[in-house]
Amino acid sequence: MDRKYVALAAIAAVILLGIGFYAISGNGDREILRISTTTSLEDTGLLEDVEAAFERKYPNIDVQIVSGGTGIALERGRRGDADLLIVHDKKREEEFIKDGYGVKRYPFAYNYFYIVGPADDPAGIKDAKTGEDAFRKILEGAEKNPEKVRFVSRGDNSGTNSREIKIWKNVTDYNSTVNGSAWYIETGSGMGDTLRVANEKKAYTLTDSGTYLAYRNRTTLVAYLTEDKSLLNVYSAVTINPARVKGVNSDAAEKFVEFLMSEECQNLIAGYGKAEYGQPLFTALFGGEEPKS
Repeated sequence: MDRKYVALAAIAAVILLGIGFYAISGNGDREILRISTTTSLEDTGLLEDVEAAFERKYPNIDVQIVSGGTGIALERGRRGDADLLIVHDKKREEEFIKDGYGVKRYPFAYNYFYIVGPADDPAGIKDAKTGEDAFRKILEGAEKNPEKVRFVSRGDNSGTNSREIKIWKNVTDYNSTVNGSAWYIETGSGMGDTLRVANEKKAYTLTDSGTYLAYRNRTTLVAYLTEDKSLLNVYSAVTINPARVKGVNSDAAEKFVEFLMSEECQNLIAGYGKAEYGQPLFTALFGGEEPKS
């Protein structure tokens, strides 16, 4: 073989090797920020827009988002598998901080949980005034006719699942009368999948309003109760304590929180979904106090 071609082949091999290495390392000189969040924020698409805006401002930071229920997100934070949490279960967030894993909680937006169900409303919840009243009617209807009145739960230890169980416990003995019943179906999955199952089963479910609106054209489920104070749903960022959890990128996490709370990002959140769904999916707090449930 001609020496010139041998040299060219060698150069090509080196270039390809370099490209392969860059593809494997993936980030070049960019630092990684690992965010563990809820499926509801992921399903609405909001975080994708926030991530893109943040990376335009900080091109040296590669944001990597993993979604799951709030319980999963908190566990990832304890294990050191995340640098920042974005979740929606105030009680467990405060416990996470009290136990020394978290530093501070930053509420940045809210919406409401919706109680949704089939259009024919077999449990008759359309006139319910509170979440407890609606759940009580669902329970009564299910006990009389479990084939007709059903409820689909996420069953995944998420913030939504936690709120659902709290409402059930305000109505009845959850473990003896609800959990395990034939009419009570657990998906063990995210909000989008749970809405799909509820639609297929013609069942009721509890959903965050953002995901319901984002999936509205994919189901025939009707929102019956939408703004009861007991259904308030506040989203917060929680920074992780580097003294307790090793390997946390606190600097990048603080930058993300600062951006999340900025007027630029709050405006993005406040307008998100309005053009597509006719109303925003979230209410931004703009640094104000979170509403009380």
